[in-house]
Amino acid sequence: MEKETKLFTVSIYTENNVGLLNRISAIFQRRHINIESINSSVSEIENVSKWTILVVLKEDLMKKIIGQIEKQVEVIKAYYHTEDEIIYQESCIFKMKSDLLFDERQIQNIIKDSNAVIVTVNKKFFVIEKSGRRNEIDLLHRELSLFGIMQFTRSGRIAVSKEEMDISTLLNEFQEH
Repeated sequence: MEKETKLFTVSIYTENNVGLLNRISAIFQRRHINIESINSSVSEIENVSKWTILVVLKEDLMKKIIGQIEKQVEVIKAYYHTEDEIIYQESCIFKMKSDLLFDERQIQNIIKDSNAVIVTVNKKFFVIEKSGRRNEIDLLHRELSLFGIMQFTRSGRIAVSKEEMDISTLLNEFQEH
């Protein structure tokens, strides 16, 4: 019996080198795996980047891909986690017509109920920011879509593991060399 596909959060700790993103994404592309989201940021160690990639696939394939990612010279360490092994957030912003804020009382309730924040208002538009779990952002998007969204953008996932990881020790040793 074949195992089912799951949503995995991949964390990759790397040196910050040109061309690495292309090589990492090619590992997924060769297998026709869509990357749901990708985020790059600094890590807890100076000069080490952390990439967070969200993919849906089978775990046995995930293990093989992690092995291939770790073969890249600039990759220090790569991990994968299931949803219940991490704490994560995503962020998004919506640009909406300003008259909706004043004419549609329901918009104010939607913003309040979703714990979203209005970050700017002017005569033509207002901007709402929401951070949270993926399903919370999806719900807010569906609700606001009924009123017409002028612009929408969403960040990639950011995540930390629930379990303590040895990566900080590994990164400190890496930096000392």
